[in-house]
Amino acid sequence: MIKNFKPLIVLLFFMVLMSAPLLAQETELSNNRASLFRLSLIIGAAVITLAAAAGIFGQAKAISSACEGISRNPNSGPHIRFLLIFGLVLIETLVIYALLISIIILMVKWGQYV
Repeated sequence: MIKNFKPLIVLLFFMVLMSAPLLAQETELSNNRASLFRLSLIIGAAVITLAAAAGIFGQAKAISSACEGISRNPNSGPHIRFLLIFGLVLIETLVIYALLISIIILMVKWGQYV
């Protein structure tokens, strides 16, 4: 159980490490645009990082289970392979949607709406 949390802890450490320059910037209290933009950068980075990590773990589990299933019953190989490819496509689509959402979060012109 602890072994599975080690990559997640390393990922969170590097997220905090990479966001340190954004958190170190000082802004005026009356200027909410900079703080909103900084928050949007952090949220966008967190969304794509977590989606990519979840996609990686999901794909690894799917491939492992498919290989195990094919090795137990070689006659069902084509059916398992089809379901594996279909599942991998859905997982990768989820990661691409997360990338699209994070790009939208990062590219919105926050200054026009504040």
